[in-house]
Order: sequence, then C-alpha cells, then structure tokens
Amino acid sequence: MFKLYLDPGHGGSDTGATGNGMQEKNLTLDISLRIRDILENEYENVQVRMSRTTDTTRSLNERTDDANNWGADYFLSIHVNGFDGTAQGYEDYIHSSLSDTSQTARYRDIMHEEITRVNDLVNRGKKKANFHVLRETRMSALLTENGFIDHPEDAEKLRDPNWRQTVAQGHVNGLARAFNLQRKDPIYRVIVDGTQEGAYREQQNILNAVQRNLGSASRIVVEKV
Repeated sequence: MFKLYLDPGHGGSDTGATGNGMQEKNLTLDISLRIRDILENEYENVQVRMSRTTDTTRSLNERTDDANNWGADYFLSIHVNGFDGTAQGYEDYIHSSLSDTSQTARYRDIMHEEITRVNDLVNRGKKKANFHVLRETRMSALLTENGFIDHPEDAEKLRDPNWRQTVAQGHVNGLARAFNLQRKDPIYRVIVDGTQEGAYREQQNILNAVQRNLGSASRIVVEKV
C-alpha cells in the first residue's frame, strides 16, 4: 500500500500568494483534490491523506506531525508562486541538505519530468530550500510551485479548470512512475435503450450483459467510465 500525504499549501486565514483576482489557497486545494480523486479512482493500493480538504487553517507543524504520525511514504506539497508580476513558470523543491543522488532527489527528477511534460509553463528548474515541510518530514518530500499567480500568462492558465486538471494528472503521472503504482482495470457501463443495465470491470461480465439484452434492446451502448 502506497501512502501519500497530500498538502494543499496555505488555507483559512493564510491566503498565500494573491493576484489577478485569485488566491493561492484556493488553487492549491483545487489541484490537490484533483490529484486525490485521480489516484483513488484510477489506481490500486493507494491511500491519500490530506492536510486539509476545505478552506481551513493548518499550521506547518500540524501538517508535518500528521504526516509523520500517519507513516506516509511520500509528502507532496502543492503551491502556487507569486513575486512581482514579472516572474513566471514552474519549479519544485527538495530539502537543501539532500544530495542530487539521494532517493528523494530521484523521486523529484521523475516528478519534475512528468509535470513539466504537460503543464505548458516555463521550466524554472529543480531547486532546494530549507522549507519546514521538507525539513520536518521523516519521509521523502517534494514541494511544487505551479505557476505565478501574479503573472498574466500563468494566471490565465491557473484560472482554467482544464489546465488545473492537466497539472493534477502530471503530478499523478510522476507518482505512478516513481512508486510503480498499478492502474485499476477500467469500468464500463452497459446502457440499454438509454438506461444503465450495470457497470463492470471484467470483460466477460460486459459481454454477458450485452448478450442478455441483445434480443430485446433497440440500442446497446458500452461506455468507458
């Protein structure tokens, strides 16, 4: 079982960065919830625990203590950047004490490659810092900065829910590759004359449902969920 501790940055009284009518805390929560949903819906043997699932205030100590006490395998903190309106792009961080050959750095390399493959942002590189959530976690940890909220081009992307879904998928792609996560078999709905007859994972069950209705139905649709 892979245990991911997912940390949407900021929240509650802490808005994080602001710009272009948006607040970082809302964007980080939205992207994090999307990451959680993809993992839980599409992958086997994954547990996701989040530092927050609503707009609540959580201290840095509460976040890292919770992850450590839960025994997470990986800590992933989602953030959005802000500066002076001129900087733009994506960057990520591991703790400054770690070497580039450490296990955490190897995970980071995979995550960085998968996220930048899809996010359509300027690549600002792989970085290190002494952030609390990277320093005080007992497991490997990564903090991602997904665009600059105060840059007009990045803000346009951040405002788009389809882009946020793509970014979430990029994070999931990295996690799946880094930790060898296995996909669930897809679910198929069998719809007979406009009414769902059932939903199945196994091919034989799908075929059986079609066969049961073949003689009486005017229209049978098999639809991947």
